[in-house]
Amino acid sequence: MNVLKDILYKSGIEEVYGDLNIKTPHLCFDSRKAKKQSTYIAIKGSQIDGHSFISNAIKNGASAVICEEFPSKKDASVTYVKVQNARKALGQMASNFYDCPSEKIILVGITGTNGKSTCATLLYQLFSELGHDCGLISTIEYKVGTSAIKATHTTPDPITLNKLLAEMVKQNCSHCFMEVSSHAVDQCRIEGLVFSGGIFTNITHDHLDYHKTFSAYLKAKQMFFDMIPASGFALYNADDKNGHVMVQNSQANTYSYSIKSMSDYRAKIVEMTLEGINLHVNNHEVWLRLTGTFNAYNALSVYATTLLLGIAEDKALLALSNLKGAEGRFEVLQKKQKTVIIDYAHTPDALKNVLETIHDVKPEHHHITTIVGCGGNRDAAKRPKMARIAADYSYRVILTSDNPRDEDPDQIIEEMLKGITPKQSLKTLAISNRKEAIRTALQMATEQDIVLVAGKGHEKYQEIAGIKHPFSDLEIVESYLNLL
Repeated sequence: MNVLKDILYKSGIEEVYGDLNIKTPHLCFDSRKAKKQSTYIAIKGSQIDGHSFISNAIKNGASAVICEEFPSKKDASVTYVKVQNARKALGQMASNFYDCPSEKIILVGITGTNGKSTCATLLYQLFSELGHDCGLISTIEYKVGTSAIKATHTTPDPITLNKLLAEMVKQNCSHCFMEVSSHAVDQCRIEGLVFSGGIFTNITHDHLDYHKTFSAYLKAKQMFFDMIPASGFALYNADDKNGHVMVQNSQANTYSYSIKSMSDYRAKIVEMTLEGINLHVNNHEVWLRLTGTFNAYNALSVYATTLLLGIAEDKALLALSNLKGAEGRFEVLQKKQKTVIIDYAHTPDALKNVLETIHDVKPEHHHITTIVGCGGNRDAAKRPKMARIAADYSYRVILTSDNPRDEDPDQIIEEMLKGITPKQSLKTLAISNRKEAIRTALQMATEQDIVLVAGKGHEKYQEIAGIKHPFSDLEIVESYLNLL
């Protein structure tokens, strides 16, 4: 059983009231989850302050409280520890509690606006194919070896994260590939972790509802690379104008990859079809079962990472050719002379990338119908941009719901319509019911059409008015294709 004094190592202690030598079998930052002998960490959130629930945690059995401010009344039977930053303390304590699992595994983090899930999934597949037992922490799922666990966040909370890593160590996993979101960095969820390497994919407009400014969003991504030790590596996309900014303060060994500019790892697209890409990489040709320029970048970053982790080039290239994309990322369905592509694209840049890719690979006279929506309670500034991009690149556009959450779906669509020109409005429909929007698109599509269903990808739910209803774009599309 852990002793409080030991798990507080490097947590930024400022003041102590009570005994630090007590045993604590459980950590929590939700007072409702506190139980006998728990240590409760009071976190100040944007809407809820955990300090307000200290008494509740104690009632539920907590024997220690970690906080930034002592309560006015203290329970003599409880140990109180004042720390400089409770979020950072939680991350470090969670690492200590689980015996610093990130130091016992090769942990590689992937950050960027787009491509995180694909890169993490491809790395997990590649190293698994090469005979390594691996872990995966992504938006789509968490994996410990071959056992899958439903993902709740792109990057989970520190306690869950370290518990997962500890289980990977227990199961003798040698590597773990994880997505690192900007929220996770800003909220100190990765505090206390030791990364062997980090990958930067790209950065574009996203999450400004949370970060408020692009510079703050950029800074959050950059902070991840500042955490990587000198023994690790930082790999960045040299074709992204902010790529070098990501690693400029990093003490890690820095490397770059690119398609357009000079870099340490370069590639050239020789041929691209709906079925895949013929890629020329460092004087070798490799056929990928992925398509799109964005996937060429993803595959190149995976290739570079594989070499940086000590895999021989011939083995890396062979394994790369056998990989398949992440669920809901440019997933192509072809049935009854209909072609449908399901993609998670939910940012302006991601949607543009997908539509440009379809234009690059489709037959000349085939038309694109795009179904797209925008999430509620998220960055509203991108709504008209998403609609305009869809209209610029498509023969027909259907604006619909994504995850409206607590907002009115029709109001979200109205905001999207502001990006549509009068001429584009002639080819634009608004159908707030997503299932009906998909049905309509498939009924209207001819064998010379490609239907893009964008925004939700792998998700198996639709969140409406705070309730998650079962909903899968893939299942809806397949059911309608079977009826046609």
